[in-house]
Amino acid sequence: MIDLATHADQLSPTDVAILDATRACVVDFGVRRTTLTEVARRAGVSRPTVYRRWPDTGSLIAELLVRELRTIVAETMPNTGLGRDRLVLGIVTGSAAIRSNAVFAKIFRTDTDLMLTYVFGRLGRNQRTLIGLFASVIELGHRDGSIRAGDAERMATMLLLITQSAVQSAGTVESLLAGAEFDAELFRAIEGYLLPLPDKDCDDS
Repeated sequence: MIDLATHADQLSPTDVAILDATRACVVDFGVRRTTLTEVARRAGVSRPTVYRRWPDTGSLIAELLVRELRTIVAETMPNTGLGRDRLVLGIVTGSAAIRSNAVFAKIFRTDTDLMLTYVFGRLGRNQRTLIGLFASVIELGHRDGSIRAGDAERMATMLLLITQSAVQSAGTVESLLAGAEFDAELFRAIEGYLLPLPDKDCDDS
């Protein structure tokens, strides 16, 4: 299983203070109006202290989103149960948490194009971490028989694409599908993708 706590454990108290200040700035102002000067002021550190860790606002925002997403995944992915149940529940619950997260919600409202750049526009640390996590749970599901056969990494990559699309597009279909109904349909989509295929011998009998 991917250790999602490792990233947080590597952050110093100063790093945490800077990221907390960045989070507050993004929630208050949005990404475009967040400056390293304001981040430093809110964190109670000098600008050079911020620059030594993150050379520009873009790298700092990217680091914040890594922390936000890993925190959500760590809080929503179950640690017990059948592989399929853990993965479906984790993805659906995590998707809902992302949609309601103050940072992601602010960026979706005011800086959608930047969200595409930071989160969806490239295969970055967040995506690779999620693929690794999904693949490890898929392998568990292979062993307990709850997930159909298939290459775990390829299946995990497709789950990432399905989930990203659902999260990214949720706001555009809100008048048609939202809240618990959205979660229920996403649950069915993920569950159906992972269900073991019917035994051909049973079908022929």
